[in-house]
Amino acid sequence: MIAISLIICSHNPRPDHLGRVLEGLRKQSLHMDQWELIIVDNASRESLASTWDLSWHPSGRHLFEGELGLSAARRRGMLEANADILLFVDDDNVLAPNYLLEGLKIARDWPQLGTWGSAIIVPEFEIQPAERLTPLLHLLAIREVETARWTNFVQWEACPWGAGIFLRRSVADAYRKMSDSEGLQISDRQGTSLMSGGDAELSYVACSMGLGIGIFPELKVTHLIPKERVTGEYLLRLHEAIRVSTKLLDYKWKKDPLTARSFFSEKLLIIKNLILKRDLERQLYFSELRADKRFMTILGRISRGNSHASAS
Repeated sequence: MIAISLIICSHNPRPDHLGRVLEGLRKQSLHMDQWELIIVDNASRESLASTWDLSWHPSGRHLFEGELGLSAARRRGMLEANADILLFVDDDNVLAPNYLLEGLKIARDWPQLGTWGSAIIVPEFEIQPAERLTPLLHLLAIREVETARWTNFVQWEACPWGAGIFLRRSVADAYRKMSDSEGLQISDRQGTSLMSGGDAELSYVACSMGLGIGIFPELKVTHLIPKERVTGEYLLRLHEAIRVSTKLLDYKWKKDPLTARSFFSEKLLIIKNLILKRDLERQLYFSELRADKRFMTILGRISRGNSHASAS
């Protein structure tokens, strides 16, 4: 009986990284008869089905999703999965050999959880990041928490990230139903866009159903990080996109829009920060200003769209 549907959503993956991911899956201690492997090709330039042979897995198969975006690919994987427990793995996540087995144990021992994932995500850098960028490295989905954390409302300290996130079928079904009906879509990564939040939204859905969320140190992931993701330019773009995504999630689930400030007080604050902040701290500040502006622009589009819908 298949207990877990493991789903890899991939768009133009690095061959060496995806190869490492699949090799890690071949070493899983949970017998292959108990889990299926699905690769969702999200509009890659070269067909993944023609490149990656899954005949080594008795329940391995490829799917193609033409709508670009991680959230769209995840929804396709949810639709096609056969198990009651789903596991999403990115194409740069190498799972520890006991990951599936431990995840299944948590599913049985913690029936109150709707989503759960890794508390220990260790980076493997292609090149070592510059020391001055150390304060930004947490943006790369790196964490090391030595004890289990769980809650029944979304707190970032206990929220599982997309690198190896488990969820129950009931959560996946509710998420897909919500995505078909609601207006504000959290699109997650889409081509070269660095927007995110789709994994966190799965946990919001779980909590809205009365379930909990959690992270566990038994679940360990190695995150393969290429050299282009440890540049200052990339990390600042990522910081900006994460801030926009977080504000969209807060607005959608907590109805918590950005508090407007007067033109005069806003200018005074900018001048103050120009004087006080230096180097990376100043760059982060202006990244946040751009993020807030993008967020308000998106809210304006949503508001205009709702007004047009009401008028029609």
